[in-house]
Amino acid sequence: MSDSYLPRWSLKTEGVIMPDERLPTGQMVVVGLQHVVAMFGATVLAPILMGFDPNVSILFSGLATFIFFLIVGGRVPSYLGSSFAFIGPVLVATGASVGSPNPNISLALGGIIAAGALYFLIGLVVQMAGHRWIERLMPPVVTGAIVAAIGLVLAPIAINSASGITPDNQAGSDFARWIALATVVAVGLVAVYAPGTMRRLPVLIGGAAGYLIYYICANVLGLGQPIDFARIGQAAWFGLPTFQSPVFDARAISLIAPVAIILVAENLGHIKAIGAMTGRNLDPYLGRAFMGDGLATMLSGSAGGTGMTTYAENMGVMAVTRIYSTLVFIIAAGFALLLGLSPKFGAFIGTIPGPVLGGLSIVVFGLIAATAGRIWVENRVDFSNPRNLITVAVALVLGAGNFKLNVAGFTLDGIGTATFGAIILYHLLRMTPATAERPHAAE
Repeated sequence: MSDSYLPRWSLKTEGVIMPDERLPTGQMVVVGLQHVVAMFGATVLAPILMGFDPNVSILFSGLATFIFFLIVGGRVPSYLGSSFAFIGPVLVATGASVGSPNPNISLALGGIIAAGALYFLIGLVVQMAGHRWIERLMPPVVTGAIVAAIGLVLAPIAINSASGITPDNQAGSDFARWIALATVVAVGLVAVYAPGTMRRLPVLIGGAAGYLIYYICANVLGLGQPIDFARIGQAAWFGLPTFQSPVFDARAISLIAPVAIILVAENLGHIKAIGAMTGRNLDPYLGRAFMGDGLATMLSGSAGGTGMTTYAENMGVMAVTRIYSTLVFIIAAGFALLLGLSPKFGAFIGTIPGPVLGGLSIVVFGLIAATAGRIWVENRVDFSNPRNLITVAVALVLGAGNFKLNVAGFTLDGIGTATFGAIILYHLLRMTPATAERPHAAE
């Protein structure tokens, strides 16, 4: 590792690409584009569900990734995108309906900024006081459970998209399901059997294959809803999205600001997972990672964007490609800025059929959940210890079932209940006599 603030990325053409290494420029650009594809579905979906402008969120996802990169000194490979943890609290605070235009976006933005400020302060404390207290609060068994729950809580979103389920078609269609499964198979075939550098691009190439299959079946054979390319021709090449100004309301802030706690647990799990993937200790960067997320969330909320968080979707891409170079995320952030500032580019990406995005989501969200296994194995978590077993079991079901709970007017969805449930249950069950502990049980 370099002693300078930013790494000096060394060129490497094969094998695992570590955070301070890079591929040849052409390959880096393509891998960066793959990360844009991986983040796109969720980064667009979250603002749509909350009634925000998706183009604003895409733009700020790029800016947020730049901010995170600079604050962590280019040492932690992460992409920042729209956080799903804000959806429930934002809808409650604004009284909006899912997927409908939000008439009170300004109120939500004030709460999002407050959450970002709280998140930043937590990061500042961690940076000054050390990260050990966070690790004691959320040891590997807990962070693994939270990561797994995040993947599981996102699973219904992937399945609905893969099934072609919409507000007007609650049953979905078999055509959509077959397209999604074809996309899943395409991703798997590329990841395992593709030659050379193509094997590093399973999400991008598999998604392109799914797109082509859908086009042939729908536009040529008439088996499904055809892709409408008219919007591409109508869209301008460059243009600013619609920005919004925040309004600070005490009730909205009280509902939305506590999301910062969920983001801390989520980011901790992500950093641990990336550390496990790369074999590097990234714990010293936890404080800076929290501060980067918090600052990015405040910036996004100041102009109409959603809250930002490190993206597990892109962790899934790293897991399958084994490319962890932080430079890739600068390239991805640049693509996101172009996407946010180019209605035509956004219109093209917007033509990706829902079932194709659903198929990609099945793979990527599944890889998120599977990453928990790596955390547990790397940290030798002992599942013969009832405390560990019960903590994980409860968190998984709370996440998979999207268990929701109202606490003093604040609505926790599956991510929140799994997060707080795992933390509280673990420490509650930890208050047992020492004789009940197994001698080598990892916490």
